[in-house]
Amino acid sequence: MEEAYEDYEPTRATRLIQDFTIDDLSNWYVRLNRKRFWVGEYSEDKRAAYQTLHTCLTTIAKLSSPVAPFFMERMYKDLQGDRDGSGVSVHLTDFPKVDTAVVDQELEEKMQIAQRVSSLVHSLRKKHKIRVRQPLSRILVPVLNQHYQQQVEAVEDLILTEVNVKNIEFVSDDSGVLVKKIKPNFRKLGQEYGAKMKDLASRINTFTAEEISKVELEGKVEIDFLGSTITLTPEDVEISYQDIPGWSVAHEGTITVALDITISDELKQEGIARDLVNRIQNLRKETGLDVQDKIRISVQKGDEMVNAALEKNKKYICLETQALSLELADKVKDAKALDVDDYELLVSIQVGELVKD
Repeated sequence: MEEAYEDYEPTRATRLIQDFTIDDLSNWYVRLNRKRFWVGEYSEDKRAAYQTLHTCLTTIAKLSSPVAPFFMERMYKDLQGDRDGSGVSVHLTDFPKVDTAVVDQELEEKMQIAQRVSSLVHSLRKKHKIRVRQPLSRILVPVLNQHYQQQVEAVEDLILTEVNVKNIEFVSDDSGVLVKKIKPNFRKLGQEYGAKMKDLASRINTFTAEEISKVELEGKVEIDFLGSTITLTPEDVEISYQDIPGWSVAHEGTITVALDITISDELKQEGIARDLVNRIQNLRKETGLDVQDKIRISVQKGDEMVNAALEKNKKYICLETQALSLELADKVKDAKALDVDDYELLVSIQVGELVKD
């Protein structure tokens, strides 16, 4: 009995459930599928989205019931539509078992790539203080092999939507567009090679592109060092890429992305439009509007860049904000000052009985 309890780690199990719920379910699946949940008709796709979410939440309730018995009981009964509490308790259901028949390793690999590429692009945006609502033109992705390119292409639309970038371009590892750098992991190799570390560092610093690729693709490289052959692995070195003008590069494990951080006037205008949509959506919430309520938007003319942005993206703004019209006027009554992409805009929305088709 004591040995059985030694294998029982509630803290580790609970953290795994928490990580899945927050990172994979909430911040990834639910957030990226909002439109599937909110689409008007109850289509097959919408039904599938809800059924997937229901299955996940029901399973989470069962898995978490030993460590959060009361909350998971309420959550489980709510999921089953048990309003009066007369249904079966979650504590009397069978504990979930792994069903390998529904495990899709290929799909999971694609989603992991999408998440990792998106995370790297977000880190580059944060580094250069570029908001996610600001569209950018392209990402460069070095191709490690054909399989990797196919995996990225399979989730390309998902990545582009998540990071708000127009295109993904693939470059071969030997194209010369992105230049790799390599240096030794002194902490690890120093313990093993001691006084020889200086010579080893010099050898690693002269690695060819082919030797660096071997470390990445094959997981090891054999080199001649002081009259003998030694094997180095990815843990023995640190590989990175040099930034190139107009681009910013991020690298993690075998995945590298280069983000074009040049913002053209067209991209700037689209960013302004997206930011205005966000501000108007907040205004809708503040005024207690229902999702389907229609409005009319009036914006006082100001900076030429802003005026051009609103005129060019009028259709998009109206579609996203449930607006029947968007008017640029010399003077707007009862306007509210909104901070839109660091510009101050005077905006007014008419709602309810004031709006006539």
